[in-house]
Amino acid sequence: MATAIGPRIGVDVGGTFTDLVAVHADGHITTRKVPSTPDDPARALWDAVDAAGVAVATLVHGSTVATNALLERRGARVVLVTTAGFEDLLWLRRQERAALYNLATDHPPPLVARDDVVGVAERVGADRVVLPLTDAEVDRVVRAVVARAPEAVAVGLLFGFRDPSHEQRVATALTAALPDVPVVTSHAVLPAWREYERFATTTAEAFLRPPVGRYLERLGAEGARRGVESLRIMASHGGTLSVAQAATHAAQLALSGPAGGVEAARQLAGLLGRAGLLTLDMGGTSTDVSVVRQGAAAQHGSGEVGGVPLALPQVLIETVGAGGGSIGWVDAGGALRVGPRSAGAVPGPACYGRGGTEPTLTDAAVVLRWLDPAVPLAGSVRLNAAAAEAAVARLAGAAHLTVTRCAEGMVEVTVATMVRALRRVSVERGIDPRTLDLCAFGGAGPLLVCRLADGLGVDRAMVPPYPGVFSAVGLAVAAPRLEMSVPVHRSVASVTELDLAALTAPARRVLANELPDATITLHADCRYPGQGMELTVPCATPADAAEAFHALHRGRYGHADPASAVEIINLRVRADGAAPAVTLTADRDVGRVVRGPATLALPDATVRIEAGWTATVHATGAFLLERV
Repeated sequence: MATAIGPRIGVDVGGTFTDLVAVHADGHITTRKVPSTPDDPARALWDAVDAAGVAVATLVHGSTVATNALLERRGARVVLVTTAGFEDLLWLRRQERAALYNLATDHPPPLVARDDVVGVAERVGADRVVLPLTDAEVDRVVRAVVARAPEAVAVGLLFGFRDPSHEQRVATALTAALPDVPVVTSHAVLPAWREYERFATTTAEAFLRPPVGRYLERLGAEGARRGVESLRIMASHGGTLSVAQAATHAAQLALSGPAGGVEAARQLAGLLGRAGLLTLDMGGTSTDVSVVRQGAAAQHGSGEVGGVPLALPQVLIETVGAGGGSIGWVDAGGALRVGPRSAGAVPGPACYGRGGTEPTLTDAAVVLRWLDPAVPLAGSVRLNAAAAEAAVARLAGAAHLTVTRCAEGMVEVTVATMVRALRRVSVERGIDPRTLDLCAFGGAGPLLVCRLADGLGVDRAMVPPYPGVFSAVGLAVAAPRLEMSVPVHRSVASVTELDLAALTAPARRVLANELPDATITLHADCRYPGQGMELTVPCATPADAAEAFHALHRGRYGHADPASAVEIINLRVRADGAAPAVTLTADRDVGRVVRGPATLALPDATVRIEAGWTATVHATGAFLLERV
């Protein structure tokens, strides 16, 4: 990373703290960490900017607005317009159980009420119109939707991705009747087959657009008032969007903040010459884990947030409810548990002295003397050791443990939870974690880095520079990115290079207009005939895609069939803008070696080096840890 031109700021809003990283024109970095303001996340963002005291040329924001709206079900009231006969699709889902061995557990309900689904008498087939859409039917549907007084409308018709004409007609009529209500079509949000995922994602986009739009409008107005030259929003795929793009791609912000940390780790892996990393971002409320291999963050084309399916490109992130603020408790069987409930920013852990009384993982760290009450946490939070001791003591009494053993138990339970998450993104995807380095960051991650590595059997780990605000570093250095999907569903043998060019030409034109001077690359969602899911591979030519698919299939599942045909289901056209160049350095003694056990208090995090481990300070400011 070379030196950036002009001040560039990344701000990551978390559940407990809001982190800021300012990259100055000469390459040096300023960081700030302020308490989050859950009632208005933007307030903490501007508090952090004010605390930094710098003029802002570019501000990249990792927003939790979309995530929180999905988790808390606080979005727009949506009316879904769909092909008659498919009104129950969001409830039928894929007919898999929410929990295989628990018949009493159900999936979270869809984002739309059943009475707010309007069927349309029309049908487009795979290759032709089966039932024409009449003007009278369009008028009837518009009246039915208007009568429901929606705050947003989602239009998802069968095979709308293949022939969008019916969706366009319905959307045009609805927009004319409801000019102040966003109307979202499935062919614009997700032009791909599988109607359940397409309808669910389109409904999520409609659900999120009003709250996300209002937030971005306020954010943009305040940014303009403050003279911010460029305001960008981190998207789930690891790239950034303009405010206007983000307002019309609200569902792409569902993993906005966590993607920043993975992007920062990806760039750090290149600086250190590491082939792959397991990333762990442990904040106050939750922990996000991912994997970086061969210079790229692992991606997938679908996922869930709060039980809501989102079939959009996103960085592979596994989230667990374990963070520094996770509350310890004893279950009905007498077992010690930690999380997922969190003390959050208000009142916070007991040791913060803000009225919290329940024992958290941070309180356990204070009891174990990993955190020094004489050293302010995150630069400003003074720790109250007596309050931490009292909180953990109450839990220890309920668990019939000593206070110290209870604190150690809270750590062990948390480590076990996070090791399981790390295995899900590695072992369960055919990746041996022992071939990767563990990169732990966030305010609480460096405390547990050695214990996590021990649990995984990993011999090398690292704590990056600026670990407590590392996700904000990723925001500051992230590049603009847009992606579009093109449905294909043909065998590789039937697709020529000319076909690739013709199929992707419209998408390339749109992306080139939206993001001029971007580098455009092509990926393909491939599968063997009869398979239910696809793997995404680079696609310079159809033959290259087939070869890459066989190799990836063997690595993921342990076998491949090179003699078998390969199908291309979708093509993904991606436009990447130029990444800002940034120098990563920290004011540390390069080459210094620290042998465990030792605890290092940094300005934004605390690193715990366990016995049997050594840490060496790298030129970037990262601590490179190795098992002795």
